Amino acid sequence: MKRIEKTSFRLFHFLPFLCLLLANPACKNSDQPTNNKAFAVPVNISTELPWSERMALSIIKRSPEAWMNDFSKEPSWNYTHGLIMLSILRTWDASKKALYFDYVKSYADTMIYPDGSIRDYQLTEFNIDHVNPGKFLFGLYEETGQENYKTAISTLKHQLDWQPRTKDGGFWHKLRYPWQMWLDGLYMGAPFYAEYAMRNNEPALFDDIALQFTLMEQHARDPKTGLLYHGWDQSRSQRWSDPQTGLSPNFWGRAIGWYSMALVDALDFFPEGHPKRDTLIAVLRRTMEAVEKVQDPGSGMWYQVLDQPGREGNYLESTASCMFTYAMAKGVNNGYLDKHYKEVAEKAFAGILENVIRVDGSGEVHLENCCAVAGLGGNPYRDGSYEYYVSEPIRDNDPKGIAPFILASLELEKAAKSGTY
Repeated sequence: MKRIEKTSFRLFHFLPFLCLLLANPACKNSDQPTNNKAFAVPVNISTELPWSERMALSIIKRSPEAWMNDFSKEPSWNYTHGLIMLSILRTWDASKKALYFDYVKSYADTMIYPDGSIRDYQLTEFNIDHVNPGKFLFGLYEETGQENYKTAISTLKHQLDWQPRTKDGGFWHKLRYPWQMWLDGLYMGAPFYAEYAMRNNEPALFDDIALQFTLMEQHARDPKTGLLYHGWDQSRSQRWSDPQTGLSPNFWGRAIGWYSMALVDALDFFPEGHPKRDTLIAVLRRTMEAVEKVQDPGSGMWYQVLDQPGREGNYLESTASCMFTYAMAKGVNNGYLDKHYKEVAEKAFAGILENVIRVDGSGEVHLENCCAVAGLGGNPYRDGSYEYYVSEPIRDNDPKGIAPFILASLELEKAAKSGTY
């Protein structure tokens, strides 16, 4: 394939929409957001509660103002905050305890202005990560009817309408990462896109949503292992990309975790009779089959670089392990996966509890061994090598682990109540 000319992406493609942005109050700052509230939880968190609530309460205890999550010093519209808020909103769905709903709403009311514009958000960055926090706004709008939430949702949908694409129709990960699709991006955009399509009765959008998944699998799936490479560069211009395939060189656990969670979450909204629904279920099954093969037989967890467990520097990584546990448990609960995966999910969750969960004297729950961050390209440059992935910082209580831990717990708790497990 020829290298794609960098000049082939033209700003004038976006000029009509940029004019719309200048006239659209959803993209301007106005009055201050309506809330900035601190929450208190009991000093001692009861061990009688389910794991989902124990972790949710621990999060609130560590970050009494919701914007403080992800070790933040000031409020920001961030995909990690969106992930935390979604997990706590689902905890509210399961428990109906007002504390959880109010905590999530407090973040929304810190970040969403009365006119619906979003604090610290720039649509024209076309950063697909910034769509992810929109997912929890659907539930808030349904429960409260606040129009500013609906306006913010519409703004994020407008971003997807104008998101730059690869030549075969895949969303770029960010404007500053041209011609690139990353596995991460499927989680950031597709479930929001699918819920929007369902709630707004726009069935034609489901074909485009399915296309994002199938393109990613088509480009990134390794025929030998069935695992998916982290990123694909259509232009082959990045140093991390293979000159023949455009692929990054390694199977990073969390990247495939994002993709797996995206599949089970987007499928929530696909109509039963949609022809692409079975296609996505098949993609999920292929992905989970490959993931199961690289599960550590001793701990039940997964390694940072999935297929190289014995290599120096590799380690059992918590965020990916929680993500896979969630995807498998939900896949079984919803009938997408064979019940065999209940055993895989149970083994993984038991391994997480045994190896990386720490409960302190007050009952606060901590998740250890989380990869803090990883990506491709950028400055300093991230080359996607094995050495790169195992060199990134490891920390406790990363939101990319504690939120999927809650989601996995909720699915296992749901299964226990229903008798699925």
